[in-house]
Amino acid sequence: MSASIPIYQVDAFVAEHQFSGNPAGVCVLPAERDEGWMQSVAAEMNLAETAFLVGNGDGYRLRWFTPSVEVDLCGHATLASAHALWESGQLAAGAQAKFMSKSGLLTADRKGDLIEMNFPVLAERQTPLPPEVLKGLGTTATYTGRNPLDYIVEVESESVVRSLKPNYDLLATVGVRGVIVTSRSTTKGFDFISRFFAPGAGINEDPVTGSAHCCLGPYWQSRLGKDSLVGYQASPRGGIVSVRVEGERVVLGGKARTFFRGELFM
Repeated sequence: MSASIPIYQVDAFVAEHQFSGNPAGVCVLPAERDEGWMQSVAAEMNLAETAFLVGNGDGYRLRWFTPSVEVDLCGHATLASAHALWESGQLAAGAQAKFMSKSGLLTADRKGDLIEMNFPVLAERQTPLPPEVLKGLGTTATYTGRNPLDYIVEVESESVVRSLKPNYDLLATVGVRGVIVTSRSTTKGFDFISRFFAPGAGINEDPVTGSAHCCLGPYWQSRLGKDSLVGYQASPRGGIVSVRVEGERVVLGGKARTFFRGELFM
C-alpha cells in the first residue's frame, strides 16, 4: 500500500444546528508538496477552501486553495486547521496554534468552546463600484467601499441581505476576490448580518467567511461604537463569527466540528 497523508473535513464557524458553518479540508503534510498537487487535491475535495499544513519549528506553514486558485487569506480553513491539530493530538490541548502564511503570522487559541484567531484588519475605503456589482447583486446600496481583497456593499435591511439572488456570471467579472454584502441585524443576539459572493475565485457563495470579517469588524465597530461584535453570515448553511477589534488586528472567534477524517493514498 502507498504512503498515506491524513486529511480532515471540518465545519468551521458553526451555528447551533448540525450541517452549519463552512466546511474546510485540512491536509497535514509530512513535507512540502508542489502547488499543482495541492491545487489538484483542493479540486478533488471540492470545498470552498482546503488548507495544507507543513510543520515549521514551533508552528506550521499554511496555504489555502479553492478548487481553482490559491488565496492569500482564509479564516474558516485556519480555524479548521487549528481544530484538527488539537483534536488529533498533533498540537497539545493548551498550546497556541501558530501559522506562517501569505498574510504573515496568524495565531489561534482555545477559549472555552471557542477558537479565537488573531488576524490583520482589512479596512475598507468608500469608493464607487463598477456597475456590474450592484447589477449582479440585483439591489441598491446605502454604502459601497473596497478593501485590499473585496468590495463591500451595505444594504438597507437584513431582509434585503437574506433575499439576494445574485447573477454569479456577472459578479465573476468584477475584478476582485469577492463581494461582501451586509446590514445591521434585526435578529436577537447579532450585531450585523452578511453574505459573501466570490464566483471569480470559484465560489459562488461562501458559507461563512472569516477573512470578510476582518473588514466587517472594523466597519461595524465605527458605526455601532462597539469593539466586540457578533455577526451572522446568512448563507444557506449559516454561521456565527464573533469579532473583537484590537487596533490593526481583529480577533475572530468561532466553533468547529469535525465532519470526517480520512487518508489520502498518494
